[in-house]
Amino acid sequence: MRLRSGRAFPVVVLTLALALVLAGAACGGESSPAAEAGDVPAIAEPVTTLPAEPAASPPVGVTAATTTVATTVGPTPTVASAATSTSAITAAPAAPSTTATGEVEQLTVEVVSSIPHDPGSYTQGLVLDGGTLYESAGNYGDSDVRRVDPATGAVLASSDNDPSEFGEGLALVDGQLIQLTWQEGTAHVLDAATLARVGSFSYEGEGWGICHDGERLVMSNGSAELTFRDPDTFVAVGSVNVTHEGQPLERLNELECVDGSVYANVYLTDTIMRIDPSTGRITGVIDASALRTGLGGLSGDEVLNGIAHVEGSDRFLLTGKHWPTMFEVRFAPQQG
Repeated sequence: MRLRSGRAFPVVVLTLALALVLAGAACGGESSPAAEAGDVPAIAEPVTTLPAEPAASPPVGVTAATTTVATTVGPTPTVASAATSTSAITAAPAAPSTTATGEVEQLTVEVVSSIPHDPGSYTQGLVLDGGTLYESAGNYGDSDVRRVDPATGAVLASSDNDPSEFGEGLALVDGQLIQLTWQEGTAHVLDAATLARVGSFSYEGEGWGICHDGERLVMSNGSAELTFRDPDTFVAVGSVNVTHEGQPLERLNELECVDGSVYANVYLTDTIMRIDPSTGRITGVIDASALRTGLGGLSGDEVLNGIAHVEGSDRFLLTGKHWPTMFEVRFAPQQG
C-alpha cells in the first residue's frame, strides 16, 4: 500500500485500532464484564421458564387418562379433577360386585319357636291357611295329604294317595288343595275342609313344587324352570328360567308364593332361594343349615323341604323330610 500524504498514517492507525476494538466486542469474550452482564438474563429466562412447563402439562400417561376422563366425565377437567376421576376409574371394577352383593340378600334363620313334627312324613309341601296347616307327604306307599295342628304338630286328618303315586308339592286355591305327583303326571284336587278328592289335572313332565300367587299357579319340575299355570284349567300360561350369578339354578323344589316373590327349596341342600318370578333372578339366599344340623341323625336326602308363610307377619314355618321338628322362624340378615 502506498501513502500519498504523511498525515494519512495516523488516520489509518486509528482506523485499524477502532476496527480491532469493534471486533473484540463482537466476539463476546468471557472476561468482558459487559458481555457477562448481558448474557445472565438470556440464560436465566430459559431456566425459569422450562421447568415450569412439565408442572403445567401432565406427563404422557396422565394426559392419556385425562383424555379418557374428559370423554367420560365431562368437559376439560383440570389436572386435579383428572386425578380424582382416575381414582374413580380405578375403583370402578369393584362396583358391580358390590351392587350384586347388595341386590342378593344373604340371610339366615332366626328361630322363634319349635313345634313337634311327624318324623314319618317325607315332607313335600306345606300350606298354612289361618290356623290350619296342610302338608303333602311323599314316597311310594306313604304319600298323603294331611291337615295338621300348627301349634302341636298333631295330624288331624289325612287322605292317602294310591301306592303307585309319589306325592309332591301342595297349593291352596279358593278352598281347594292341589297336590302334584312326581312322575305320574297327575295333580289331584281336594276339598280343603274334608280332604276328599273332587277332581284332577294332567300335565307333562315331573311335578315337584307348587304355590299360588293370588292369580296363577307357579310350578317347579326339578329343573331351573318355573312354569306358570291357570288355576282353573292348569294350562301353562308362561315360564321363566331361574338364574343365580348368571348360571341356571336347578333342582328347584317346594315353593311358597309371598308378596310377589317365590321362595324355593333347592333339593339336597338346606338353602332357600327367594326368586323374582318376573325375571327369574335370585334376590335372596337363605341359609337354613343350622336347623338340620341341630337335629342330628338325618340322612343325606332328609333335607329342608317345606315352607309355609304366616300370613300378615314376617314369620315362616319350616320343616324337612322325616324331621321330628318344625320351626317357626324369621329370615334375618347374616352377620359379618
